[in-house]
Amino acid sequence: MTSIALVDDDRNILTSVSIALEAEGFEVRTYSDGAAALTALSAAPPDLAVFDIKMPRMDGMELLRRLRLKSDLPVLFLTSKDEEIDEVLGLRMGADDYIRKPFSQRLLIERIRAVLRRREAQAMDPAERAEKDKIIQRGKLSLDPMRHSCAWSNEQVTLTVTEFLILQALALRPGFVKSRDQLMDAAYDDQVYVDDRTIDSHIKRIRKKFRVVDKDFASIETLYGVGYRYREV
Repeated sequence: MTSIALVDDDRNILTSVSIALEAEGFEVRTYSDGAAALTALSAAPPDLAVFDIKMPRMDGMELLRRLRLKSDLPVLFLTSKDEEIDEVLGLRMGADDYIRKPFSQRLLIERIRAVLRRREAQAMDPAERAEKDKIIQRGKLSLDPMRHSCAWSNEQVTLTVTEFLILQALALRPGFVKSRDQLMDAAYDDQVYVDDRTIDSHIKRIRKKFRVVDKDFASIETLYGVGYRYREV
């Protein structure tokens, strides 16, 4: 059974999320502060952990920093709407993804599954993994699946796991149209329901992030009523 550690000082979140995860077949451990979690996670690491950023005694950022000294445990952050800087710092420090409060439990479960799939892929046969993890170079775009790294004209662009998988699916076959269903299949577990608007929202955020480093970014094209394609430049 896949084990998940939840670290949050909000008892309501610990209780409600635990119930949701257990209903999906996960084993759940809960901790109400970072200091207690550090000791427990170091002694018996789970398969994945979810950290709140704002906590007493030891916040999520410090907990992640200390864990990363000796562990590559997959970690998702829970952040508030005004913590965009913390999100970026967290990803740079080694967090695998983040989700903003208030959040849908279904969305959190989707993100957890996406990160777990990525870790499972890294454990596959070396020859198969080498092929899958090749760096993708498409004009100004560079994607490194192994390091979950993305750059545009050598400028780093920080993407979530889901955003990275969507962009990777498009960039693998530039010029070919990918329907929303195909992009959902690339980014989400096949047991998870995601509607068309979710993919549109991800595309919008990806474009916004690239336009921070290049205001003229237009490599993701929309074909209305059909889907999206990547145009190599």
